[in-house]
Amino acid sequence: MWIRGDGNVGIGIDDPQAKLAVNGMIRSKEVKVETANFPDYVFKSSYRLPSLEEVKTYIDKNKHLPEVPAAAEVEKEGMNLGEMNKVLLKKVEELTLYLIQQRKLMECQQLQINKLANKLRKR
Repeated sequence: MWIRGDGNVGIGIDDPQAKLAVNGMIRSKEVKVETANFPDYVFKSSYRLPSLEEVKTYIDKNKHLPEVPAAAEVEKEGMNLGEMNKVLLKKVEELTLYLIQQRKLMECQQLQINKLANKLRKR
């Protein structure tokens, strides 16, 4: 274990560049990541939800979701858990909005089906 003069601590690493640098597995009961700007803005009326076609085009071109780093980038650079949690929550919230849109569409289609079925029965 190394403790540098600037207070950085290294476990299994000679030159820690962060307050705590560990070369190996860390086991914990809990980790608290303090972050700001959680993506509840997705639910504001001013938020522009990308169309599914836009998302599909991005995925076809980049082979990963928008705003989510590519596997090669994560393998090379690692990832910030706080930032990744925000991105993943944003994607879950967007998926929820897409599901709500689909439900509304299905309800409208069901009404149309019911009207057509009633017309056929009256013949």
